[in-house]
Amino acid sequence: MSASSLSARQARVRPAAIEANARRLADRAGDAALCAVVKADGYGHGAVTAARAALAGGASSLAVSTIPEALEITGCIQGDVPVLVLSETAPRSAADAAECADERVRFTVASVPGIEALAAAGGPERSVHLNVDTGMHRMGVLPAELDSVAGALRAARDRLRLEGVWTHLAAADAPDDPFTAEQLARFDGALARLRRRGLSPRVVHAANSAGLLAHPDARRDLVRAGIAVYGVAPSPELDGVVPLEPAMELVSTVAAVRAVAPGESVSYGRRWRAAEPTRVATVAIGYADGVRRDSGAAGVEVLVRGRRCPILGVVTMDQLMVALDPAVSREVTTGDEVVLIGRQGAEEITATEIGERLATIPYEVLTSISARVPRTIA
Repeated sequence: MSASSLSARQARVRPAAIEANARRLADRAGDAALCAVVKADGYGHGAVTAARAALAGGASSLAVSTIPEALEITGCIQGDVPVLVLSETAPRSAADAAECADERVRFTVASVPGIEALAAAGGPERSVHLNVDTGMHRMGVLPAELDSVAGALRAARDRLRLEGVWTHLAAADAPDDPFTAEQLARFDGALARLRRRGLSPRVVHAANSAGLLAHPDARRDLVRAGIAVYGVAPSPELDGVVPLEPAMELVSTVAAVRAVAPGESVSYGRRWRAAEPTRVATVAIGYADGVRRDSGAAGVEVLVRGRRCPILGVVTMDQLMVALDPAVSREVTTGDEVVLIGRQGAEEITATEIGERLATIPYEVLTSISARVPRTIA
């Protein structure tokens, strides 16, 4: 008996949807290669499952955030598939990282200390990608540091091979924001400076999912698609640019049904009180599973018997309570399926909808689904 069969809560992942999304995104990319971003456990879908499906759909490389994530992928994926680590490895960890990672792993470098530490580490010659900060101001080489970083890369040529140069777009999900064009201009300036110093990368990349969908000038040798691979548009403005299929359903079951009289309260803090007789279902999922504690106050709903049912009061660690639709409330019984993300009957609740109600983004909704929720293949 599998652990998932013993759990009331499940995240059902559809590799076929990831594969189909990757194929459509690769078509959109044209001559640029598709790199599928599978960091954060494949945006909550399962990194290895997502990687295999994306590769089947036409991705030629993968990207992660950390060395442990890269090791998970290279330990399970066969073949010569490059895996780019998007964060620079801390100098104190460079030797251990180089020892653990095989030649498929591409290291991001973004500073002189990072370059020098990786060059001093043992193991084979390493392929690296230089991250240039063009305005995101999160990480990457600043223009003032570009000459010193170029010098460090030239000095390390016998140990490090500059395979790529990349940047990250801060506002590509807003198609009319001129900042994307400004970033790309800065990026081209940095590339020209590097080439004047004898550094000519084989792979140049700037586009994330939004850049791929909305900014043709951002599609260089490679595009890095994350959220779109999982069937979610990076912003409402980009919804429908490419047909995408959501790759996950989050479901649970009804654990109890009870009648709540007018004036009675539900959940901690007594923040919701019944104004009329209400049939309330307890659902076996809570904030320890990734459902935000304030979902009820934010107006988040679930689907029970194809009807939208609002979450009541605060979500508890292991359960939440919902008001059943009067049209079906007498039919609902223990064990009925409850859909938190996905379709049931004619209704659908998406990660985007939940994110909007919680004043956040679907990325956070998906990656917040905890490891306690079994991922099953649908």
